[in-house]
Amino acid sequence: MAKEQDDTIASRISRVLADRIIRGELAPDARLRQDHIAEEFGASHVPVREAFRRLEAQGLAINVPRRGVRVASFDLKEVREVAEMRAALEGLALKHAAQHLTPAILDAAEDATREGDAAADVHAWEEANRRFHRLILAPCGMPRLLAAIDDLHAASARFLFSAWQSGWEKRTDHDHRAILASLRQGRIEEAAAVLQKHVQWIGRAPARTSAGATREAFAIVG
Repeated sequence: MAKEQDDTIASRISRVLADRIIRGELAPDARLRQDHIAEEFGASHVPVREAFRRLEAQGLAINVPRRGVRVASFDLKEVREVAEMRAALEGLALKHAAQHLTPAILDAAEDATREGDAAADVHAWEEANRRFHRLILAPCGMPRLLAAIDDLHAASARFLFSAWQSGWEKRTDHDHRAILASLRQGRIEEAAAVLQKHVQWIGRAPARTSAGATREAFAIVG
């Protein structure tokens, strides 16, 4: 019973910490202090260590000798890898989903695009953008594929929030509209090609480190 309880607590701790890392509340290379986290969650060190292992397995944390467990950093190579994986998997999902896309689904996706265009901050934009992608991909009916895409979207969100914690400007997503136009007209290959190109566009912005310095950050903006 105690082990099951520890597993439940570890799951909750890892979910909360993962969300903080993805949203940029915990910056790359920030130390995850076991004692502080145990105190925050009213837990022993056992579930906290398990939560750390889960974060490491997700690529969100890394155990550095003599420096402790820290939020994992990422570089342009990793951003490009995620972009290429998203392009391949989302293109596949869209081709399988296309025959099941109803006018109502496409209308909802268009609403999500308008919300993204009107978003006042990066978090609102990311939420609307992710909803657009889920709407047009979910009808593929392939749960493992969709789970992999969800994981990649979480990575994309982390890159995005790290780069654009401030300075976000409203933008019009012409690619989303082109994808929807092609889908409405039954041009599936064209829609998939636009989608694949769309998710491989990488933007850059200056971002502050936890030490207050400025670094160049890269993110998938699609």
